[in-house]
Amino acid sequence: MISKLNTIFAKHQHEPGSLLPILHDVQHALGYVPEDAVPLIANHLNQSRAEVHGVISYYQHFRTTPPPKHVVRLCCAEACQANGCNALFEHAKLQNIEVEPVYCLGLCTLGPAMQIDELKLHARVTPEKFDALIKALGDES
Repeated sequence: MISKLNTIFAKHQHEPGSLLPILHDVQHALGYVPEDAVPLIANHLNQSRAEVHGVISYYQHFRTTPPPKHVVRLCCAEACQANGCNALFEHAKLQNIEVEPVYCLGLCTLGPAMQIDELKLHARVTPEKFDALIKALGDES
């Protein structure tokens, strides 16, 4: 972890206000922002651990624990709500997988929309389609 942090610190050493870019790079490199990294980041930026932790806890995007194998994001914006995302979200929460609400995946006319692992977008997701997509994830393992 230390070598990755040092590489990230070097990349951003001349950038003013580099806390957010550093946090994004740490999460990208490690999958999350480990608690052990907080004092190192704070020290590098001459900030308190509370300041760094405050930013991490403020932004929903940052994780402080290792991510699960798969993350499913369901759009809960108005267009997807009009097409049944609330019921789909309740159905999804019953599955053994992490489900996160997001507020636009850019498929507004094709809702409800779903994204798997920040890569694959799916439109017009029904509970049945959701179940099939989740089952396919298990088959990939």
